[in-house]
Amino acid sequence: MSPTSSHRADGMGSKYDVLVIGGGNAALCAAISARRGGASVLVLEGAPKFYRGGNTRHTRNMRCAHDAATEILTGPYTEEEFWEDLLRVTGGQTDEELARHMIRESKDILNWIVEQGVRWQPSLGGTLSLGRTNSFFLGGGRAMLNALYLTAERLGVDVEYDAEVTDLVIEGGMFLAARLKRPVKGETEIRATSLVAAAGGFEANIEWLKQYWGEAADNFLIRGTPYNRGSILKMLLDKGVQEVGDPTQCHAVAIDARAPKFDGGIITRHDSVVFGIVVNKHAQRFYDEGEDIWPKRYAIWGRLVAAQPDQIAYIIFDSTVVTSFMPTLFPPIAGQTVAELAGKLELDPAALEKTLTEFNAAVRPGTFDHTILDDCVTEGITPPKTHWARKIETPPYLAYPVRPGITFTYLGTRVNKEARMLMADGKPSANMFAAGEIMAGNVLGKGYAAGMGMTIGSVFGRIAGREAARHAKN
Repeated sequence: MSPTSSHRADGMGSKYDVLVIGGGNAALCAAISARRGGASVLVLEGAPKFYRGGNTRHTRNMRCAHDAATEILTGPYTEEEFWEDLLRVTGGQTDEELARHMIRESKDILNWIVEQGVRWQPSLGGTLSLGRTNSFFLGGGRAMLNALYLTAERLGVDVEYDAEVTDLVIEGGMFLAARLKRPVKGETEIRATSLVAAAGGFEANIEWLKQYWGEAADNFLIRGTPYNRGSILKMLLDKGVQEVGDPTQCHAVAIDARAPKFDGGIITRHDSVVFGIVVNKHAQRFYDEGEDIWPKRYAIWGRLVAAQPDQIAYIIFDSTVVTSFMPTLFPPIAGQTVAELAGKLELDPAALEKTLTEFNAAVRPGTFDHTILDDCVTEGITPPKTHWARKIETPPYLAYPVRPGITFTYLGTRVNKEARMLMADGKPSANMFAAGEIMAGNVLGKGYAAGMGMTIGSVFGRIAGREAARHAKN
């Protein structure tokens, strides 16, 4: 079923049943699924081999519905509860039919992904509180990715790295060929009976981000791969695929301002917001730090910081809470007094002292419990802190500087339940499918809940591969 080795050597004139563009979780699930469906499959990964896998390399877990506790999950997470969580974070901006379909299919993914060589581990503790809802990969995203690549290769899937697709030949909603440029082997054209696009969003394309965010985008940090520049997405939209999603919506969290521009990953993210207050460069609070349980609300803070002057903010807390959350790559900045801390942060000392004094005066006593919506609140200040409010008064005073960390963008290709792309006229494409971040906007109109990106990738990757193979074999 696989093309001959001479075809593989340079790709010239080769014809595959299924061409998968992308190299992360969604792409690999599609490739494995298509191969198991009897198709010959080629995966084109734009990155070099070491950097393969897009944002999957930085992931840790996946959110799937399940009816009972397992060895690695502490209790049931029903389809209805998953749906309610999705509804809450998206504010209803989701395709309900597609979302419910994904949630239903996610139940089977827990076992299917293990059959592809991925292993689970018990949940991490700390502020995430995901032990019941999310399954954690043993060894993290990169180990998960390596397992999928190993399985794909054992099944006979062909993989090319450093394979930059420069053009897609599409006529009347039908994919014919992909043109690609490779550093050593040069340019070539690859034909296939079906296409699966799983090449991510456009978060690493700062110029594209600036079209919607303006100059503020220069201050964004990109948590994941520098290779997700959105070139495949742009080609598809330019060639008549229907778009879905708001281009300004994305999975954006508050990450350490000292993180690198790209690829900082999970260790630059801050889980400490609920344990302190967050102020902008004028030392003013600007949002309720205790709005909801962390996994459901952490993804709002990237957007909140993006809306502040110079896209910078500071999480301020004291020495009593330093062991309450997951530490990050960078140590907190410390001061024995509020004024000393303000000086190190280049904030107005008087303004920060005023903000802290007013906050402390507004705190009402309660029973602190970060795992539930507790009764520790403020009274008489705006914005309020509606849970987990405790006085910040025990030196040393500590702070983390944060900027918006963009994980992935939600503008994408519209798909149906078969993961088949819809064209501008509303008709399904004859042979083009999409999975992962490139179509996540169908499910995520806005907001985010931990582990959902991997769910979208695995579920729709598996569907896309299966349907692409079915089309090719028919």
